[in-house]
Parts: sequence; structure tokens; C-alpha cells
Amino acid sequence: MPSRKFADGEVVMGRWPGSVLYYEVQVTSYDDVAHLYTVKYKDGTELALKESDIRSQSSFKHRKSQSSSSSPSRRSSSRSRSRSRSPGRPAKGRRRSASQSREHKDDKKKTIQETSLVLAVLVLLKASENNTKRYNGEPESTEKNDTSCIILEQKLKPDLEIKRVLEQYSLRSRKDDKKTEEIFSEKKTFVAVKPIEKVPSKTKELEFGGRIGTFMLIFLLPATVFYLLLMCKQDDPSLLNFPPLPALESLWEWRVFGIFLLWFLLQAVFHLLPIGKVVEGLPLSNGRKLQYRINGFYAFILTAAAIGVLLYFKFELHYLYDHFMQFAVSAAAFSLALSIYLYVRSLKAPEEELAPGGNSGYFIYDFFTGHELNPRIGSFDLKYFCELRPGLIGWVVINLAMLLAEMKIHNLSMPSLSMILVNSFQLLYVVDALWNEEAILTTMDITHDGFGFMLAFGDLVWVPFVYSLQAFYLVGHPTTITWPVAAAITVLNCVGYYVFRSANSQKNNFRRNPADPKLANLKFIPTATGKGLLVTGWWGFVRHPNYLGDIIMALAWSLPCGFNHILPYFYVIYFICLLVHREARDEHHCKQKYGLAWERYCQRVPYRIFPYIY
Repeated sequence: MPSRKFADGEVVMGRWPGSVLYYEVQVTSYDDVAHLYTVKYKDGTELALKESDIRSQSSFKHRKSQSSSSSPSRRSSSRSRSRSRSPGRPAKGRRRSASQSREHKDDKKKTIQETSLVLAVLVLLKASENNTKRYNGEPESTEKNDTSCIILEQKLKPDLEIKRVLEQYSLRSRKDDKKTEEIFSEKKTFVAVKPIEKVPSKTKELEFGGRIGTFMLIFLLPATVFYLLLMCKQDDPSLLNFPPLPALESLWEWRVFGIFLLWFLLQAVFHLLPIGKVVEGLPLSNGRKLQYRINGFYAFILTAAAIGVLLYFKFELHYLYDHFMQFAVSAAAFSLALSIYLYVRSLKAPEEELAPGGNSGYFIYDFFTGHELNPRIGSFDLKYFCELRPGLIGWVVINLAMLLAEMKIHNLSMPSLSMILVNSFQLLYVVDALWNEEAILTTMDITHDGFGFMLAFGDLVWVPFVYSLQAFYLVGHPTTITWPVAAAITVLNCVGYYVFRSANSQKNNFRRNPADPKLANLKFIPTATGKGLLVTGWWGFVRHPNYLGDIIMALAWSLPCGFNHILPYFYVIYFICLLVHREARDEHHCKQKYGLAWERYCQRVPYRIFPYIY
């Protein structure tokens, strides 16, 4: 095994991926398996570099001025003088030999090649908005709102930029006999750019309370779901009135488990249908992009048709209400079995396919957060499927079952106004998520979190059985509201939805095409990754306007249940805690990813979720 050349904490010169320029970096760690150094640039950007892309500072030195005068005219007027300072230089006025003349021409040719190379480097750097200042951590004095300014800078200052790069960095070799070979090898490297493959290292910073916290959550999450469902069945669902525990044998029924499996398989069949477009996700650590079929909305239409057929043939859908606890237990058992399968298969997964946040080496922590990032059976992506299909569409079906159960239990010819509002608001939310299914590919759940117990239980149990809590509550605790109150709640929900959808659309459109003329009025802070951080529009109002819209909608879903008990407000309370915690995770990851640019963004947009409050 080769020994490492550079020590942790050592300041060296690291080559920026895809260019021939080196910048001052600090070595933070070394991966003995992949033989990669993790280095940190001055702007906070961290990258994994090969040893061949790192050099000691002593091997770099500024080129000395060739004239005592810094005037360009002085230097241009001395073109007739030889650039070489070798002892064999002929005396002034003496005629050059033929070989010396050829050397002079070769020297000129190499200078032209060097200048062309620097021009190409500058074009690449400008086009990707990764200028030298930003890589060195120097703040920019202006924000950008149009990519045309890059072309404008190239037209106005080409000579100045070339001179600056030539004076600061010597692209020539110190050995004359290898000069031509190294110049052409550098040009070849520049043309055939390959991204550096980053192999996920061990997860050092543990979230959710580490090993102890995740161990407790494995038991606390199911207990919370069962407690909430038992409370809703109570005549007096107050917090101090703890519900009696049911007999264990009453919590399980094989028929219910079979129906749940049938539901899961039906959604899997709908997902595998060759309908809908196929898109690529974000690049993985090895540069590969996975493909995803976008057909969630079609699956929802087919599910609605199947439910309609069942109702036409007099199928009692309120069976869900009568066996609601048993369905929750079946879903929890299935999610636990799925989590065990996911962890076992992840032990054989290649290193580059492991999740950045679930590779700690601790069994409990990796089991909870998810060890493998994108577990697939062939082309069937398990995590992507569970994110939007069985649980999210099942949430709508459960709400419909509660509506029908309310009508049957209370002998109503039509559902109550409160139940209609809850069903309508949440139906809009689910349809919106399925219609904009492609947007989920950029979320933390897909790009960062592995697929383990946390997401499996959350997608298959928490979403359908906790998010439907308001509808379940209204069946046993009917609440009457007036039309003016209903209108006010509807307006509140519409405001929340508008903030949520417009903020997400603004972000997704900007990510897809920052040069779109429709987005010309948006200003952003460029980052070393080539992406921009919006500082106008919704994202200049607070850092997470989509979270703000989500919370407003959550409140609107709870208000139709009245104020007799706090139980139906569990969702909005939990959701605020969830989004505040997620915002803290986002903050940590963005600070590591964007470095100085993120600090500037936080100064420009100080409020995280709630304006003037938080």
C-alpha cells in the first residue's frame, strides 16, 4: 500500500477539477482505500483529489518580470530581444545562427500556444461562473442577475485577464527538454475533462441523537402512531386521558395484512407501467445519473378508477375505518421487514452506492438512516417508489374511507363541511405532489438520505396514518363550522398553497435553466459549485419559503376540527418541529457545500422560515 505524501492540516496547491490552474488548499483527511485526499479551498468548498492533482507550495513561484518597467509598451517594444537568459546568449548586434533562429521561432510558437491555453481556461471559468476570486474565497462586490454579463466581461477585459494569469501562474515546465510535451499534455487534459469520482467516506457527524437517539426513535415512532390512533377512538381525547391498551391478538389480522400487501403490489404494478416520461436524476458521487419514470399522476388516476369500480360494486370502503389500527400495525410490520431487507442487501453494495449520511459503521444508526442511497431491484427504485406511491396515494384513500364512515355512522346524506374541507385541502396537496413528481429528485430524501427504517416507516406508516389524523378525528368527534369560517379557512389554505407552489416552481425553474428570460429579474449569488443562490423573489424573503407555505397549509387542515382538543393540531405542531429540524440539516449541508457564498446568502436573507421571527 503506497504511503501518503501530504499530512492532515498541510497547506498545499490543489488542481481545480477540469482546469490546469492550482489553488491553495488545506488537506483535511485521507482515504486509505480510495487513495484520495479531502482538501478544503479558501471559500469553504471541499473536494476529493488524487495525489497527482496536489503539489507542494514550494513547486510554485510567481514569474519574475522580464523588464524593470511594468509598462506594457516597454515589454512589447522589447520583442526583438530574446526571452532566454541562458549563458550562451549571443552578444548584442551579433547575427543569430540558423539553429538559434529556429529556437526563437519555437519559443514564439510555444508562447502563442500558452496564450491560447490561458484563453481557453478563462472562457471555461467565466462560462461556469467559477472565477478565480471566488475559488480563493474573495468576496464579490456585485450580485448577478443575467448570464450575459459573463460574455460582457470577456469582451471588455481579455488582455487584462490573460496578463494576470500569466504573471501569477507559470504554465511552462522548468525543464526545457520537457516543455513541449507538458504543454500538449496540459492541453489534452483540458479538452478531455473528467469529473473526479468522490467515494463516500465514513459518516462522521451523526444526526438524530446518534446511536442512542436512533435506537429510541425505532420504538418511539411506532408508539406515537398507535397512541394517536387510540386517542382518536376515545370519547374524550384529552392528553391526560390515557387510552386503555387493546389486547395484542386484536391488533393483528392476516386478512388486513393481505389487503395491505395487495395495495403495495398494485401501486408497484402502476409504477412499472411504460407510461410517462423518463428523466435523469442528479449526478451521483461516481458521476452516473439514474433514470426515473415520472408516472405518479397516472398511477393516481388508475387508483381512482379502481376505487370507483369497488364503490360501484358496493364494496364497503369504511372497512378501513373499522380496522384502522390493524392496518397501521400491518404497515409497521411490513416497513420493519423492508428495512431489514434493505440493510442486509446494503452490506453487499459497492462503496460508491452508499448514502453520505448513513455510512457510519454503527449498525443501529445505519439501519435507521439508511445505508444504501438508491437501492434498486433492476430498474425498480425502492426509495423513489415508496416516497410518493403507497403512502401518499393511500393517504387520499384513507381520507375518502373516513368521509364515507362519517356518513354511515352519523346517518348523513352528505359529509360535514369540516370533513369536506379536510378532504379537499389534502387532496389538492397530494395531486400537486404527483403532478410535480419530478421535483422530488432534487430533495434531500433522494440525494442525501439512504433508504432505511426512517424513510420506510415514514413513507408507509407515518404519512398515511398520521397525516389523515384530522379526518379520523372528525368521524368520532363531529365539528360544525359556519360558511364564513369555512371561507376564511379556505383563503388561508390557498395562501399557504400559493406560497408553497410558487416558491418551489421558482426554485425548480431556476435550477433547470438559469438563463431563462422569464427569470431575468431574479438576482443570485454565484457559488464555487456553478450553482446560484437566489436572493430575490420568495427565496430573498426567507431561506425556506416552501416550508412557510407548508406550515400555513398544515394549520388550515387542523382548523376545521375546532378547538375542543389539541389532538387534531398534533400534525401542525409536529410539522413545525420537523421543518425546523430539516432546516437545520439543510443549513449544515449548504454551509459545507457552498462555503463563503452561503455565509453571504445568510447575511442577505437573515430569516430562515418565519419572517421577522425565525
